[in-house]
Amino acid sequence: MKVSDVMTSPVHVMGPDEPVSHARNLMLRHKINTIVVVENDAMVGIVTKSDLGRRLAQAEPMWRRRPIDKVPVKMVMTEEPITIYPDASVSQATALMVDNDINNIPVVNNGRLMGIVTRVDVVRCMSELASEIKVGEIMTLEPVFVHRHHTVNHVVDEMENNKVSKLIVTDDTGEAVGMITTRELALHVLANNEGELPSKSIKMARKPKAGGEKVYRYVKDVPLVAEDIMVGIPTILNAVDPVTEAAKVMIEKNITGIPIAENDEIVGIVSRTDVMKAA
Repeated sequence: MKVSDVMTSPVHVMGPDEPVSHARNLMLRHKINTIVVVENDAMVGIVTKSDLGRRLAQAEPMWRRRPIDKVPVKMVMTEEPITIYPDASVSQATALMVDNDINNIPVVNNGRLMGIVTRVDVVRCMSELASEIKVGEIMTLEPVFVHRHHTVNHVVDEMENNKVSKLIVTDDTGEAVGMITTRELALHVLANNEGELPSKSIKMARKPKAGGEKVYRYVKDVPLVAEDIMVGIPTILNAVDPVTEAAKVMIEKNITGIPIAENDEIVGIVSRTDVMKAA
């Protein structure tokens, strides 16, 4: 199968001096993961949801302290992206993505932007193929866990310290109740235009006073926590399930990772990258 058979076209574009907030809004409005950055009709870079989340997870990047409507997208985009031609095979596109740790490849023909091929496109192809490989053979071991009440700052630190892009969120009993990926960070944490991680307001009750005086409530700003930005876990696969099943669930549920269990205990995560490596 050729890249031209699976690529997405047309591609949404923006200028390098337009703000990060515009890129985020385009992604939300059109339900896309990638924006191509164009200047003078020439492609100069791409920006993805993962780029936004990954930049946020870096140790105090310069732009993190600035409002996102003031940060030009050129500060977070990937410059001079790897490209591929439309007649290349999907296998060639897969190898380029895995070897270079990238999520998307612009499709170019004679200098003209024709479309873009993504990991979603590749995983969709794999979901239609037969395979005897089990998810337990390709999963990433020792997933990182955070509690649902851990702050987003803690989540960011855990991602950075463990060099991961996915975390599992647990409740007080240790049961997995959600996942957080760089995609959630990009869409939720970057919603603040004040250059700071967003917070939420909660009502706090003051202690009643003697004599039956009225109890007053006041509003307190507290940091966002993991449960505020996590997404639900639609399913947990067993280590003996086929990799094609993981691919199908990823496409149907629009998720980038699935927890894997052995003997009712979560022991790993299968990501789109893991699925692609099994091709």
